Amino acid sequence: MTPATTRSLAGKTLFITGASRGIGLAIAMRAARDGANVVVAAKSVTENPRIPGTIYTAAAEIEAAGGQALAVPCDIRFEDQVEAAVSQAASCFGGIDILVNNASAIDLRGIDALEMKRFDLMHQINARGTYLCCKAALPHLRRSANPHILTLSPPLDLNPKWFSPNLAYTMSKYGMSLVTLGLARDLAADGVAVNSLWPETAIATAAVGNLLGGDELLRRSRKPEIVADAAHAILVRPAKSCSGNFFIDVEVLKEEGMADFSTYAVDPRVDAVLDFFLDAPITAKVTKSTFHLGK
Repeated sequence: MTPATTRSLAGKTLFITGASRGIGLAIAMRAARDGANVVVAAKSVTENPRIPGTIYTAAAEIEAAGGQALAVPCDIRFEDQVEAAVSQAASCFGGIDILVNNASAIDLRGIDALEMKRFDLMHQINARGTYLCCKAALPHLRRSANPHILTLSPPLDLNPKWFSPNLAYTMSKYGMSLVTLGLARDLAADGVAVNSLWPETAIATAAVGNLLGGDELLRRSRKPEIVADAAHAILVRPAKSCSGNFFIDVEVLKEEGMADFSTYAVDPRVDAVLDFFLDAPITAKVTKSTFHLGK
């Protein structure tokens, strides 16, 4: 296989949910360096001191990196907003080649503590939102020369340990993965690639810093760029021969010839922490610990 670094997303249009910050923005920036068109579809329209970044600041970064950007306010819980955002994206750039389902909500509380409104929020954004975005983008993807749907969701594993004690969150994330499982088969005849991608380790995002483990977990995480580089490697592959996969970021990059992942470490002096839904480390310097909240 030709290394991903020699292939390009130049001229392709990516519709990325939740792209105002974190992994979504990192994927957008990687595509922008190729000269891609990126639609930033997210709720963040005003600055939040605790979670910096808006669709407008993201669009400015994308354009500074060499891409074209369209900032579209969009809450993927609402069908009318998704349909309007997809229509605006297709009108602006002449179509949509790639959908990245990155937007996600997380709450790890168990059944005794979790309010139903938080349960509903996770399912509306994670499972339903992913399904809705696929449905809305599909007519445009079918007209693309190399259409891809990439969802940030884990490999499916029905071991009960992944469901306890964070049952509601697991249900919602597995819902995203079930969309991949079903649509990969449904859309095979159309030549639309449908895959999921998940990180091997914790990733340094606002959710990790503010909700899960604070500064210590951030220090033992990898940078979002590792997921972005893996996403790029997937999205430049021929759609007809790359579908129905549950990729792990480091496995993808190993296929591209990479062996050293230390540059992605927030702090190379400490071991990275294994992420949710993965049983065993794939690379060296990954450890199971009390921060591995999937246990």
